[in-house]
Amino acid sequence: MAQEIVLPKLGLTMQEGVIGEWLAQSGQHIGTGDVLVRLETDKVEVDVEAEGSGILATTARAGDVLPVGTVIGWLLADGEAVPGGASAPTEPVNSHAAESVSEAASAPIAALNGTRIKSSPNARRVAAASNVDLAAIRGTGPGGRIVSEDVEEYAASVPVAEPARAVSDSAARFVGPIVRRRASELGVDLADVVGSGVGGRVTTADVERAAGSEAPTPSATVVGHVAGPQPGDVIPLKGMRGAIARNMIDSLQTMAQLTHGYEVDVTELVAVRDRLKAETAEIGAKPPSLNDFVVKAAALALREHPILNAGIFGDEITLFSSIDIGVAVAVPGGLVVPVVRGADSLSVGEIAGRTSALASAARGNTLGLSDMEGATFSVSTLGAYGVDFFTPVVNPGNVAILGVGRVKDGFRWEGDTPVRTRVLTLSLTFDHRAVDGAPAADYLKSVAAILGRPLRLLAG
Repeated sequence: MAQEIVLPKLGLTMQEGVIGEWLAQSGQHIGTGDVLVRLETDKVEVDVEAEGSGILATTARAGDVLPVGTVIGWLLADGEAVPGGASAPTEPVNSHAAESVSEAASAPIAALNGTRIKSSPNARRVAAASNVDLAAIRGTGPGGRIVSEDVEEYAASVPVAEPARAVSDSAARFVGPIVRRRASELGVDLADVVGSGVGGRVTTADVERAAGSEAPTPSATVVGHVAGPQPGDVIPLKGMRGAIARNMIDSLQTMAQLTHGYEVDVTELVAVRDRLKAETAEIGAKPPSLNDFVVKAAALALREHPILNAGIFGDEITLFSSIDIGVAVAVPGGLVVPVVRGADSLSVGEIAGRTSALASAARGNTLGLSDMEGATFSVSTLGAYGVDFFTPVVNPGNVAILGVGRVKDGFRWEGDTPVRTRVLTLSLTFDHRAVDGAPAADYLKSVAAILGRPLRLLAG
């Protein structure tokens, strides 16, 4: 009997998804647990596994944007037609033909002693190219799934008696995203790099060695390397970029957004963090960032101003019972907002650990939907880019977001004497349907007062 394959609801707020890529082919024999398709949601890319077995018939194409619950394909018995007259497999399939479609994409999830090893299709491709046994790798993806970066790191860690003299075709074809990104940052041509990894694979260390051994030419010094999109490129509004575009339009069209700007004296906070930085450097540790202090202060201030820790659903304003702060992280091609849960009850050090881990997972593309669902308020920081003030856009489902600018020099008067200070600009964007201007201003005052007592903030 034909089994429907529907576009699954992968998160509480997910309403639609994009068919990013079919990893199995129409007409292919599928087993339970085989990876079928890669979906692009408004937050992450997710591989969807088969819940049954049969011959695959696809009814959706790569790039289609479809609502949750849409039938995107079928699993059929031998000789069975696709229900409803949809396109069926174009030719009979036997096991040999199925295997020849795409060995890497169609291979079932690896197994060890009868237990499935969860791994992404790209991880399996990289493992095959590098001759790496997936059973030896610990996965860092959602639910312990092995992702391509895990394979790359493992391959790079395996001792090699002698660097390979040439990059094999398979190794060159499967240079991983981390290595490519590092090569782009350093302006290194991967075609000129000799790989020292398993099977001649190029590692990050190889790229950095190549960058260090190359003397910059005058033209390179003058012109430099331009990373990212180039003049003349056409960037489709799909995937993460398209999801961001749709969410921003939805946010601005459905909310009455207004932004307050507020300068905060953080002279004492900067001094406390500088002392922490010096002391932690002696033991090789990393101190909390200024943004970690802001996240803690923002969470504590929400206890005093719960109307900003809320969402509008229909004709009602719902005040959330927990304070879960979304922290915006820039990633190649867009922005993600992983969540620090119960931020008001965490120490600054605990917040620092969680924001660091979430940011690393975001940049390594290993965040799960559970890491990004349920933020009740968000913090977005552009201070590292030299931005003083900006107007962040409220994330749908919330009524406010706090923007954090750079720390800059200021001054205050002590009598007739100007005294140098350190100043941070905060920008609070709020939905005027739920929050009026005065309560929003009071919230910013509370954040400023909390930041003005950094030692108490550390103790709490």
